[in-house]
Amino acid sequence: MALLVVSAATAGAQELTPANPPVPQPPPTAQAPPAADTPLVPVPANVADPVEALTKPGDRAMLSDELSITRWAHPQDQSQIRTLPSVAAAAIGRLRFLTEDGLAEVYIALDARVDAAKRAWLRIRVPGRPNGRTGWVRREALGDLLVVRTRLVVQRKALRATLYKSNKPIWTAKVGIGKAGTPTPLGVFYIRERLRGSGGTYGPWAFGTSAYSALSDWPGGGVVGIHGTNQPGLIPGRPSHGCIRVRNDQIRRLARLMPIGTPVHVLR
Repeated sequence: MALLVVSAATAGAQELTPANPPVPQPPPTAQAPPAADTPLVPVPANVADPVEALTKPGDRAMLSDELSITRWAHPQDQSQIRTLPSVAAAAIGRLRFLTEDGLAEVYIALDARVDAAKRAWLRIRVPGRPNGRTGWVRREALGDLLVVRTRLVVQRKALRATLYKSNKPIWTAKVGIGKAGTPTPLGVFYIRERLRGSGGTYGPWAFGTSAYSALSDWPGGGVVGIHGTNQPGLIPGRPSHGCIRVRNDQIRRLARLMPIGTPVHVLR
């Protein structure tokens, strides 16, 4: 996507300020990590540093369920991404500071674990081919963990996208997706960047995702975008090379509601 960049910061729906200010509450206390055989549930969104309570080897925590709680961060260095939470594990790549469009890169943090040397690790989603990879990095390789409560669900068969916040639908629209030869990839991805368009091919707004299309020689490396259009008559339909097209009035609404870090679930 070759677009004019005007905003890469997190953005979402505006919250209404209550008429009476809320009574101050004490900060949440860190909870003890679950036992090794206990099913994990995501750490509550109001816990500022969910990794802080993990101190013993084997301690673990779910940071994101990618439904109503998702945590993400910018990288602090270009550490290696490993297959397991261990310095001896094989590397599958490195963190990178910038996206293909030159904006600050974003990584979803799924889980945390402490190794035998009491080092904290985070399991992250890794943008790039092949789609759907995850890997482990040291906790200090990522910055502060930020929380979003949204998720976007794209149904390829129904040609519809729906945005949820705290598990409640807040936006929906018919969409255009990839044609048979260049389908929009299935899987769980996320929003990495927000781009302001000139109103042409990509419409007024575009979102860069962590998904990549089958066309590796496409400008920008084939990143699957969610964007507006100058051909609204092709929506709903399957006109694209993998990107998700939204009519311009609907993409403007989506731009007000969907922040960086939002998971994107592409279903059949």
